[in-house]
Amino acid sequence: MNFLLETLRLGLNNLRLHMLRSTLTSLGIILGVAAVILMVAIGEGNKNAAIRDIQALGAKNIIIRSQRPPESSSSTEQRSLTIKYGLTDVDLARIESFMTGVEKIVPVKTVGSEVSFDSRRTTSQTFGTTPELQETLNLKLQHGGRYLASEDLENRSRVAVIGNGISQQFFPLQDPIGKKIRIDDQVFAVIGVLEEVGVSGGAGAALIGRDLNLDIHIPLSTAKMEFGDVYSRRTTGSFAREEVRLAEIYITAQDAGDVIAEADRVRRLMEIGHSEDKDVTIIVPWELLENVKKTTFAMNILLTAIAAISLLVGGIGIMNIMLASVIERTREIGIRRAMGATRRHIVSQFLVETGTLSAVGGIIGILLGVTLSITVSKVLPWILSLGSIQRLIDVNISFEAQITGWSIIVSFLVASTTGVVFGIYPAVIASRQDPIQALRHE
Repeated sequence: MNFLLETLRLGLNNLRLHMLRSTLTSLGIILGVAAVILMVAIGEGNKNAAIRDIQALGAKNIIIRSQRPPESSSSTEQRSLTIKYGLTDVDLARIESFMTGVEKIVPVKTVGSEVSFDSRRTTSQTFGTTPELQETLNLKLQHGGRYLASEDLENRSRVAVIGNGISQQFFPLQDPIGKKIRIDDQVFAVIGVLEEVGVSGGAGAALIGRDLNLDIHIPLSTAKMEFGDVYSRRTTGSFAREEVRLAEIYITAQDAGDVIAEADRVRRLMEIGHSEDKDVTIIVPWELLENVKKTTFAMNILLTAIAAISLLVGGIGIMNIMLASVIERTREIGIRRAMGATRRHIVSQFLVETGTLSAVGGIIGILLGVTLSITVSKVLPWILSLGSIQRLIDVNISFEAQITGWSIIVSFLVASTTGVVFGIYPAVIASRQDPIQALRHE
């Protein structure tokens, strides 16, 4: 015990006497540990953001969506004709007949071309649907309103639930509940306002294909009665009429473990009547969720490996300095050997010094890495939002960092091990010094 304490004391004293050199020696370890923690935090934060966006669509959901076939969008002869594509009532009936084991089947119909209130106007994102859509998409309502009810479908009521973005655009200083909006030429009463949906700028928006905050929901029966199946879409230099019975069908599985099997069944059903038209696409958030996890795990490994190079450089720096220290302290080693110190004592002293350098460097690196992770996640979005930055580059990204416990533990252990491993060779060289030759060394 006394031997260990004495060895530790000698090692720490030697480091204290050369404080600047010790600090510079451990700098590689400090930066390496900080880089590992920061890289992992960035990768983990972005992964969790993507997962949240996908889960907002419902991890148990399967989305079947009508999409305009490529040939119809490129054909000049069809621009003035009515283009028929996408999901039909027959598809819905087939799904309801064969998908009996699922929890919900929710149809969604696109209607209207323009929404207005007083002098304010915007392009329509109006959808006829059923009350089950609220739970399917995890939609929440602001206080004071309600969502669509079964009575609205039965009575074909002219009521609408508007998104948070529409509320802010049309009613910035008013309570929208009870106000009348126009969808094309039809008047609807606002009965509810959805809370802001956070997927507008993330992975969820890419899956949905639009900003959910600009959606307007009306009863499906009302949509069919008032708008029919044909709607017009004006684009630059053309006027297109499209007939789409259903824009989307949401299917909710009983359990997350059933999603993949149910999705395969849906694909087989959609091959009937749509295999050649390519006018239907199927989106499975659960599959995308698993892909995101696999991709980000691989990215974390890559980022960690790149950052770990700094640890390797730090270890080489420690070995280099300790080899120089062996030559510098040759006479000291000779005196210690002459006074009875064994080779094991010399090796222990040098390993204490390298171990202490790497351990202290690891602790400082952890503090630096955590600080940088917190700072970067708060400062970088603010910097990217500055007007001068926005004018230089088109930036529209979400950024966050999440510190993980495993990255702290692993980086510290690797740093400590690196110091000891790279310190063994100088320690062995020092222990093999001939005592007589060492005493004669000037």
